[in-house]
Amino acid sequence: TALHLPDADPAYLRTWTDSETDVEAILAAFDSEDMAGQAGEPVGTIEAALRWVSPWLDPSATPGVAFAIDVGGLAVGNVMATAIDKRHETAWVSYWVSPHARGRGLASAATAGLAEHCFHELGLYRLELDHRVNNPESGRVAVKAGFVAEGTERGKLKNVDASHTPERSP
Repeated sequence: TALHLPDADPAYLRTWTDSETDVEAILAAFDSEDMAGQAGEPVGTIEAALRWVSPWLDPSATPGVAFAIDVGGLAVGNVMATAIDKRHETAWVSYWVSPHARGRGLASAATAGLAEHCFHELGLYRLELDHRVNNPESGRVAVKAGFVAEGTERGKLKNVDASHTPERSP
């Protein structure tokens, strides 16, 4: 899926691979301080990066979809819809962009592209997207992608910081 980005390098969504290039991109992304606590486990080794990407290698084997945000043949981010509930036709959306590729509209364009895929290809009815209250940039990405703020769920998630120390949501 091609992404519509004004005044930016051509970008598109593609499936993830377990190639050396994609694994290196995953490691580089999760090496940043703000990404370190975003996965279910630390993603600091090749083995951990391969575990992170493995559910997305066979889309039929997982209840979700994930796409690499590709610019110039390199993965610079990720957008995904997980926890797809087929009965209620809902899913939970998340995204990230590597620090070096931020500020170009990639996350919002990719999230809008994912939403289009979810509604038109997967037949979903509703997408939900959360972001931490201490990450207003993520909220702006969501709004730019067409999501509407519906409220604050305080303390919904127990966040883990880069040192993997639990921090409570405000």
